[in-house]
Amino acid sequence: MDKREFLKSSGVFVAGTVLSQFAGGQQQPAPRENWAGNITYSTSDVRMPATTGEVCAVVKNLDRLRALGSRHSFNTIADSAAHQVSLQRLDQIDIDEKAGTVTVGAGIRYGQLAPVIDARGFALHNLASLPHISVAGAIATATHGSGIHNGNLATAVEGLEIVTAGGDVVHLTRAKDGEKFLGAVASLGAVGVVTRVTLKLQPTFQVAQSVYQNLSFDHLKDHFDEIFGCGYSVSLFTDWQNHRATQVWVKRKIAQGNNVWAKDLFGAPLATEKQHPISGHPAESCTEQQGIPGPWYERLPHFKMNFTPSSGRELQTEYFVSRERGYEAILAVEKLRDRITPLLFVTELRTIAADDLWMSMAYQRPSLALHFTWKPEWPEVRRVLPLIEEQLAPFGPRPHWGKLFTLPSAQVQAQYVRLPEFKALAQSYDPESKFRNDFIRQALYLKG
Repeated sequence: MDKREFLKSSGVFVAGTVLSQFAGGQQQPAPRENWAGNITYSTSDVRMPATTGEVCAVVKNLDRLRALGSRHSFNTIADSAAHQVSLQRLDQIDIDEKAGTVTVGAGIRYGQLAPVIDARGFALHNLASLPHISVAGAIATATHGSGIHNGNLATAVEGLEIVTAGGDVVHLTRAKDGEKFLGAVASLGAVGVVTRVTLKLQPTFQVAQSVYQNLSFDHLKDHFDEIFGCGYSVSLFTDWQNHRATQVWVKRKIAQGNNVWAKDLFGAPLATEKQHPISGHPAESCTEQQGIPGPWYERLPHFKMNFTPSSGRELQTEYFVSRERGYEAILAVEKLRDRITPLLFVTELRTIAADDLWMSMAYQRPSLALHFTWKPEWPEVRRVLPLIEEQLAPFGPRPHWGKLFTLPSAQVQAQYVRLPEFKALAQSYDPESKFRNDFIRQALYLKG
């Protein structure tokens, strides 16, 4: 198959429309792909249960399966050679105002959930750059937004409903299940099929966003935390040329009278026009900028819900390192700029607060994430990833579970001190490895 054909775009809306026609494990007539089109799933048998009871029946009757979310992973973490269970039809939203929580079906996407809770006066603490991703898929892979004081999206989880390998329903909560709960949240789909998630809410808030242009990396040496902490959520974008961030996206909580923006940030001028992170791309798909206040869910993501995510046809890679050594890690990667830039759409640099979720990339480590959005040229990208990973090796990189990487299994496993306990937890709920696919076997069990 021609590389360009294999890497064809598959937007979330189109993929969702195709999937909705096939319930109960009916065969689909065409290959199914992730939204970016770089992965074609190995099975066409996709079950579409609409209730937890139906999930139980499906899981009990299948020998091998993987749960399928919004298809935004760029690797084979959701793939199965046997069966997949799409959670798309599990779309309930139940708000408990007294408890300050919302319980959602696993198929709910953040872009669907946010307006509903906002209308009731609530918000989530953060959102990822794309609102198109599902709640269950995001927490399973410890997906995140940005902000020095903001944990990843999974840190908002208060409870889980999980269907285990025997078709039984298990309820775990932060309040009663302690360490077991912390092990099960970012589960990589290895513990069971999550059917419902309970999230902690907070009062709704307004956010304004502005962009600064061409910030010299020199300022990060002595002002790293000040720059990344100058807003509630801050992202630096770079093409790795000229020792600078091409854009700095600053998202600030807005209270009455405090929406004032400096004309420059360490010499980087305030943009006077709306920007797209990738130079040359039209910006209408991006959330509003130039200090215009709006609801939290219309500013914290980079992209609007009603647009195809990002550039559509792309590959993604992301590595987490200690925030304390973030500037050093940036300089190490910068050495490869002339190898990286020709293959790159853009790199985003973000900070994430430490957490206690066993398999989170930010487990007990305040982190800097170096995110690469690549052109759809996998053979060439695959050759440059080991070079980046070699530069990051002194910093103990943890790759994002849903993105592309080539780190040896032993190096990945060494970054997770609770991995033996996690595997024991997965074994207790899945003694016959029903939920274990090739990705899980290689990442967590392969030696070497």
